[in-house]
Amino acid sequence: MPVQTWVAPGRVNIIGEHTDYNDGFVLPIALPLVVACAATPRADGTVRVVSRQRQDETVLVPVAGLAAERARVPGWSRYPLGVVAEFVRRGHPIAGVDLALDGAVPIGAGLSSSAALSCSVAIALRDLFAPDVTDRELIDLARAAENDYVGAPTGLLDQSASILCTAGHALFLDVRRFAAAAATDAVAHEQIPFDLERFGLALLVIDTGQPHQLVDGGYAERRAQCEAAAVELGVPALRDVDAVAVVERITDAVLRRRARHVVTENVRVLEVAAKLRAGEDPRSIGPILTEGHASLRDDFEVSTAALDTAVVAANEAGAYGARMVGGGFGGSAIALVERAQTDAVVDAVRKRFARSGFAEPRTFVVAPAAGAHRAD
Repeated sequence: MPVQTWVAPGRVNIIGEHTDYNDGFVLPIALPLVVACAATPRADGTVRVVSRQRQDETVLVPVAGLAAERARVPGWSRYPLGVVAEFVRRGHPIAGVDLALDGAVPIGAGLSSSAALSCSVAIALRDLFAPDVTDRELIDLARAAENDYVGAPTGLLDQSASILCTAGHALFLDVRRFAAAAATDAVAHEQIPFDLERFGLALLVIDTGQPHQLVDGGYAERRAQCEAAAVELGVPALRDVDAVAVVERITDAVLRRRARHVVTENVRVLEVAAKLRAGEDPRSIGPILTEGHASLRDDFEVSTAALDTAVVAANEAGAYGARMVGGGFGGSAIALVERAQTDAVVDAVRKRFARSGFAEPRTFVVAPAAGAHRAD
C-alpha cells in the first residue's frame, strides 16, 4: 500500500480559556500550522513511530504491549502510541502500523501541538482501520489517549478544534451539549465567520519562547480548584453559575477567584460569539480579549511576566485587544491589530521584550484554517 499522509492543525482560542473542563463555552480557530502523519499498515503486530523532529529516536512497540511499554517509551511518542492503544482498547483491530510524524506547530507555545499530533494520528488510523468512527468519537478517542496514556488532563477543546474547525471560521462549542449530543447539534457546535482580512485586520500570535507543560501540576491544580468551587456552590460544574454575585458565596479566596474567572469567561465567549455572528466589525471584540487576559492573570493566575509584557506592549502599540492563550504558565499571546500596523506592533513587542530581559519572541500572523484531513 502506498504511503498516505494526514494533517491536523494546532489552534488558538479567540476567547474561552479554562472553560472547557468546566462544561462551558469556547471559541477557537484552527491554525495553518499542522502536524503531518504519514501512515502505512504493517502485519507484524508492531507499531513503529519516527519523527522528523526526533531523528535520533525510532520507537518500536508491540501492539499487544502498548500498555506495558508506556512507562519505558520516550515522552513525545506516548501521544501517537496512546492513540493506537485507544483504538485497540475500543475494539478496532490494528495488526500494526508505521507512523512517520513531522510537526510545524511550536511545542509548548500554548497552540495545542499535542492535540495536533494526536489528531493527525487519530484521523490516519480511522481512515486506515476504522472508517465508521465519527468525528465526535474521534475527538473523544484522541482526548482519552492524552488523558489516560500521556497523563495530560485536557478537556475537549483542543481535539475538537483540531478536528472540527473550518477555514475562515471560528468554532463555537458548547462543551456540555457537545459532550452529550451528536456533533450535528447546531447549538452545541457552530461555525461562525471570522474574516479579519475583509476588515483590514490581522491576528498576531506572539510566542514568548517560555514553554508550558500540561502534565505539570499547575493545570491539574486549577481543574481541581474549579471542581472544589463547584462543589461548594452545589452545582454540577461552574458552567451552571449564572451570575458573578453567586461566586461571592465561596468562602476560600483562591477558589473564589478561580470560579470568578470561569463564570466571567463564559460570558465573554457568548458576547464575542454574538458580535461575530451578527457580522459586527471584529474591532469591537478587542476590549473583551484584554479583559480575558486580566482575568487569567489576576483571578486564574496562569499568566507570566513575559505574557503580560506581550499583552501590554501590543496594546500600547495600537492593538485593539490582546491576551494570553492556552493553559498558561508560559506559551503565547494573541493580539488583534490593523493589518497595515502588524510590523509596527511586532517591533514594539520585541523592543519591550529586549528591555525587560526576555529572549526575542517568535511572531506570526494566522488566519482560520481547515481542520484535520487527508493531505494527499
